[in-house]
Amino acid sequence: MISRDEIVGWLAGLGERPAGAERLDSMELAWLVHQVEQRYGVELDDDQLARMTTIDDAAAVLSEVLTSHV
Repeated sequence: MISRDEIVGWLAGLGERPAGAERLDSMELAWLVHQVEQRYGVELDDDQLARMTTIDDAAAVLSEVLTSHV
């Protein structure tokens, strides 16, 4: 399971992020997907990507993907 804090930490590697920002922009989403695919060896489909609009959405989708991948 991927936590919200883990996602925030990964996004911090991309650069400055406004405090309290919830929505993911396209660059953040691409960075996050790259991190997950490289780290866990999974691929996300278009439906999963479309559901990832906020940090909490991303945590939920990524947790689903990783749970089903195991």
